[in-house]
Amino acid sequence: METKDANGKVLQDGDSVQLIKDLKVKGSTTTLKVGHVIKKIKLTDDPGAIECKEGRSTFVLKTCFLKKRK
Repeated sequence: METKDANGKVLQDGDSVQLIKDLKVKGSTTTLKVGHVIKKIKLTDDPGAIECKEGRSTFVLKTCFLKKRK
């Protein structure tokens, strides 16, 4: 199965994505804001989720809140 962003574009390992909605991080006071760019994503076994690193933290984000950057 292919992993696709909110607009239906296919995502691959190492792509950069941009958030289309504010996301609260569970277990933290951190909020990822709209427009935040995340670089070097990693695909997971779930086609509806990706893994990424921000600072020292690793997050798993749903692809329905992301759009691919060129």
